[in-house]
Amino acid sequence: MTDRHPVSRALQLALGILLIVAAGIVGPLPGPGGIFLFAGGLVLVLRNSRWAQVRFARAKRRWPRIGGLVDRAMRRRSALRRHARDKLRPR
Repeated sequence: MTDRHPVSRALQLALGILLIVAAGIVGPLPGPGGIFLFAGGLVLVLRNSRWAQVRFARAKRRWPRIGGLVDRAMRRRSALRRHARDKLRPR
């Protein structure tokens, strides 16, 4: 995790949880709004909660294909390094 102020991290975590809850409320409405709210909330929660990061790492081991897509969508450094390494690897 980064060296952000603890209050800032707590506010971002609360906003992420709020977005995930709002996605459940907006989800039944027509249009893809719930998907974007959920994705934004997930990003904020994963960047600010060690508990969520551990759970996400376990889920990635169980479903590596989906985990890789989420990593790339979040532009995580580990995914960018892995993608660059895979490009250099001979087939």
